[in-house]
Amino acid sequence: MAGNTVLVFDFDRTIIDGDSDDRVLTEMGLTCLFNKLRYNLPWNSLMDRMMMELHSQGKTVEDITECLKGTPLDKHIIAAIKALHALGCELRIISDANQLYIETILEHHGVLGCFSQIDTNPTFVDEEGRLRIFPFHDLSSTPHGCKLCPPNMCKGLVIDQIKASVSDSGKKRFIYLGDGSGDYCPSLKLGESDFVMPRKKYPLWKHICGNPMLIKAKVHEWSTGEEQERILLHLIDTIAIQDNVKSANASQSNSSD
Repeated sequence: MAGNTVLVFDFDRTIIDGDSDDRVLTEMGLTCLFNKLRYNLPWNSLMDRMMMELHSQGKTVEDITECLKGTPLDKHIIAAIKALHALGCELRIISDANQLYIETILEHHGVLGCFSQIDTNPTFVDEEGRLRIFPFHDLSSTPHGCKLCPPNMCKGLVIDQIKASVSDSGKKRFIYLGDGSGDYCPSLKLGESDFVMPRKKYPLWKHICGNPMLIKAKVHEWSTGEEQERILLHLIDTIAIQDNVKSANASQSNSSD
């Protein structure tokens, strides 16, 4: 049944076609400063520094959200998200973007309420009105220890936590969608009954193609929003049919005992 399936999405280049950080940097004139500092600071610290620059220029959080609302979202992906939610699937996001960016874009396109959980780098507005961006994993505490993931977020660790949290509810099948190198670790955590959907010719896809035997989940590649929608709905239909057959066989077996 669809209700037994958890879909986990990356955000940048998976739900949206581009990168939310890049959009803010480009549209709000931060590219030159970013290029000067990009190799001197960790990514989260760098993006937090960019927000400090915007604040010093008199730009407000409202200016940032207006910029984000211009981010396009493919109509096929919107349709897929709404359809999967209506079918009873649980939808989650694990992203190395940040809370404000993701929530603003999804809310603008009317699909924020379809997601039960968003795990990403947290944000808040300080007393001066400046947007602050912090790492998902506290860098001052014990490191997560994963060599595949950046220090601020191990998506594989998050997947393990999600799997533990939903096991009691009977939701045991996962579909994971992503594009980047950071999506490889969680893909390795998936089992034989799960599915992974890497974006074709992006880093996750290349990692999987480099050693496909390491991936236990069934692999379905995609390139466009239209392909993503078609494959997702096909997988959910296939899962429903398989579950119905298993249920019918179990009932028949019980009745013959």
